[in-house]
Amino acid sequence: MLQTRDAGILGNRPHMLVFQPQRLPRVFAMQPKNPLDWMLSEALDSLTRAERLRQQFGRQEACWEPPIDVLETEHELLILVALPGVNPDNVETVILDGVLVISGQRTLPPELRNARIHRLELPQGRFERRIALPVGRYAISRFVMDGCVALRLAKS
Repeated sequence: MLQTRDAGILGNRPHMLVFQPQRLPRVFAMQPKNPLDWMLSEALDSLTRAERLRQQFGRQEACWEPPIDVLETEHELLILVALPGVNPDNVETVILDGVLVISGQRTLPPELRNARIHRLELPQGRFERRIALPVGRYAISRFVMDGCVALRLAKS
């Protein structure tokens, strides 16, 4: 409730606004069980709902880029893409106009979706990485190496 109070200045008499909180009925009061868990749960639920809506109605744009290493020898390019926990068969690779496009999605396994999350540092959702290639023709092969998806682009 807002009330005005006389500031006690003679003449032009400005007023001060004073906020006096009212007690909310017990029905509206937040239960003090664990507000941090509640906030994190609500935030993750909101992100999940937003992602579902974006996938249904919007264009699938990448939300993160995986880190990479690019090495070149006389006969090949070797690209290491840090994607721990992502099945290499679910990683798409294509060369478009001299640019290698690596894309896919990382999601929590279904059995962990209702788990209590203490820390979630590995990015989730759709990823994409674009790498400009030197002019030439390449044959792409893919393999797994120490938690990375490795792409071997043999020069031809």
